[in-house]
Amino acid sequence: MSKAASKAYSKLSTGKLSGWSEKSFEAPGHGTIMGKMFLQDQLQLTGCQISINSYAPGESMPIHHSHKENEEVYIFLSGKGQMQIDGETFDVAEGDVVRVATGVDRIWRNNGAEVMTYLVMQVREGSLNQCNMGDAIIPEKAVSWPV
Repeated sequence: MSKAASKAYSKLSTGKLSGWSEKSFEAPGHGTIMGKMFLQDQLQLTGCQISINSYAPGESMPIHHSHKENEEVYIFLSGKGQMQIDGETFDVAEGDVVRVATGVDRIWRNNGAEVMTYLVMQVREGSLNQCNMGDAIIPEKAVSWPV
């Protein structure tokens, strides 16, 4: 994993998707959870949390959980699985995007035959004031790329 940073930006190389299954974090009271890496500290994120995730066939999030302040967005990049949200179970697959509100119980698993990779973004629910072109500043400046 390589890292670069300045005051203007942060860049992190997490390696190939196939290596994401080796990432891990310590969940207090639940031990090591494999296939998950949080990016907040590595990228100095101040407005959201992002995790990269990879589960082999048969693996699952080992704990049900909800969030007090942050909604989550799950973006499935490969494979397939199932999510269970407040007791409702549904299938997810590559290309699916799922938003889960605060206070809602969730868990997910890879019930497919191939690795399931996905991103999860946490953002404070109700905090988005402006976005897209409403938040853009466009200078009078020609586009120029080095040769």
